[in-house]
Amino acid sequence: MRPRRRSSNPRGIACVASLLLATFAQATEELPLPLESRVPGGIALLDLGPPESSEARVMFNGYRAPLLLRHGRRVAVIGIPLDETHGPQMDETNDPNRGPTTTVVFEVASKAYDEQRLTVTNQRHVDPSPQDLERIAAERARIDRALSTYSADRQPLLRLAAPVTGTRSSSFGLRRFFNGQARSPHSGMDIAAAAGTPILSPAPGRVLDTGDFFFNGQTVFVDHGQGVVAMYCHLSRIDVKAGDEVGAGAQLGLVGATGRVTGAHLHWGIALNRALIDPALLLVGE
Repeated sequence: MRPRRRSSNPRGIACVASLLLATFAQATEELPLPLESRVPGGIALLDLGPPESSEARVMFNGYRAPLLLRHGRRVAVIGIPLDETHGPQMDETNDPNRGPTTTVVFEVASKAYDEQRLTVTNQRHVDPSPQDLERIAAERARIDRALSTYSADRQPLLRLAAPVTGTRSSSFGLRRFFNGQARSPHSGMDIAAAAGTPILSPAPGRVLDTGDFFFNGQTVFVDHGQGVVAMYCHLSRIDVKAGDEVGAGAQLGLVGATGRVTGAHLHWGIALNRALIDPALLLVGE
C-alpha cells in the first residue's frame, strides 16, 4: 500500500497510521515479518516504499510501531487493539517540531470471537475486595508502563518459537466468563504445561519488570525492541530481575498456577505498539 495525504473525507477508513518524518532514524536490517491479519487483535503490514534520507517514525493510536526493511522496502508493523472497532477512525499527530505528517489508510475487518466460561475456585479473583481493587489499579498502571515501552535501538524478532513446550489453546480474543460473570476478552495465548516446566525467552531482550500480580500471578515483562513487549504470567518461580539482558533461549522462570487460573499453564502476551495482539501471528511454522 502506498502512503497518501490525509483526506478531508475519510469514508471507508477503518484505521489510520500517522507517519512522522524524523531525521537520523534508520530502518532496521531485513528481518522476517509476522503473519498479517487485519482484524482486532491482529497485525497490519504497511508498505511505505524504499528508504529515503529521512525515515518515517510510525505512530498508531499514539504509540510508536516497528519499522522494518524487507526486500529494499520499508514495512510498518502495526498492532491492532482487540477493542478496535472496524468503523471510520482517524489517528493524527500535529506536531510542528516533527515535520509534515503523512497518513496511511488501511481497512480493519470485524471479527467475532467466541465465548469461554471458566470456574475459578478463589472467589476473590472474581469479586475483589476494596483493598484488592486498589492493588489492581496500581498494578494496571505498572503493566501499562511496561507494555508501552519503545526501545529504538533494539531490533525485534517477529517470528518466534513458543516459550514453553505444551498444548496451545486457541483462547486469544475469547470473551471470558468467570463463575458466570463477564470479564474482558482474553488477550494472550495459553500454553498448558506441567508446573515447573522451564519458560525460555524466544528472542533477545531486556527484562522490564517482574512481580506477583493479583490476576496475572508471578509475571515477567521483556522488552524485545521497537514496541514489541512480551509478558509471561502465572509463573511458579521467576529466574530473572528487572534490568537483566536475556538472550534467545534464556530461562525466565517456571510454569505455575499463580494468580487467577484454573490450572498450571503459561499465559503468553505480546504487545505491539501497546496493542495486545494474537501471539500465533508471530509463531514460527504458523
